[in-house]
Amino acid sequence: MSRRTFAATTIGLALAAGAAGAQPVKWAIDASHSSATFGVRHMMVTTVRGQFNVLSGSVEVVGNDPTTAKVSVTIDAASIDTRDAKRDEHLRSADFFDVAKFPTLTFVSKKVERAANGKLAMTGDLTIRGVTREVVLDLEGPTAEVKDPWGNSRVGLIGTTTINRKDYGLTWNKALETGGLLVGEDVTITIDVSLVKGK
Repeated sequence: MSRRTFAATTIGLALAAGAAGAQPVKWAIDASHSSATFGVRHMMVTTVRGQFNVLSGSVEVVGNDPTTAKVSVTIDAASIDTRDAKRDEHLRSADFFDVAKFPTLTFVSKKVERAANGKLAMTGDLTIRGVTREVVLDLEGPTAEVKDPWGNSRVGLIGTTTINRKDYGLTWNKALETGGLLVGEDVTITIDVSLVKGK
C-alpha cells in the first residue's frame, strides 16, 4: 500500500469513526412559538379548525443529518380550543377525547426518510385516547439555523398528516336529515414548531 493510499484510508476511517461516535444534539420545542392545529369537515359544507394550546417536546439529531432525528411531542388534550366554549367542552368529554381518562396526546417518531419529492417523511406512533397507531408526517424543513436576539439557535419544522378519527375511538356523530354526517371522519393535523438548541 502506497503512502498516499494509506493516508487516504486512515483519514476515511477516522472520519467514519468520528461520525459514528458523534453525540446527538437536543432541541426543545418553544411552545410559545409553536402550534398543534387540526381541521375537520362540519356538516359536509365547511372545515372547522382548532388547536391545542399546550404542547411540549424535543428533537434529537446527529450532526446536520435530519434523517437521524428522533422526535417526541406531548399535547395537553384539555387545552383544545375551537373558539366555541360549548363545543370545546363536548370535545373534552367521553364522546370525544375523554380528557379525564386520557389527558395527553403523544407522538414518538420511529424513522425519518427522504421522500421522492426531495422533502422528508417521518414515520411514528400517534397516541390519542389511549390508542396508538402508526402515521406518516410529511415534513417541511428544517429551516436554516438562525440566532434569535437572545443568542439562542433556532430552526423551524412543519409536519402534516391526515388520520381517520374513528381509528382512535373518536366515533361520536349525528346523521343529517339531508344525508351525510354532522362531523367528518378525516382530520388533518399540522404540527408547526420552533426548536431551540440545547446549551
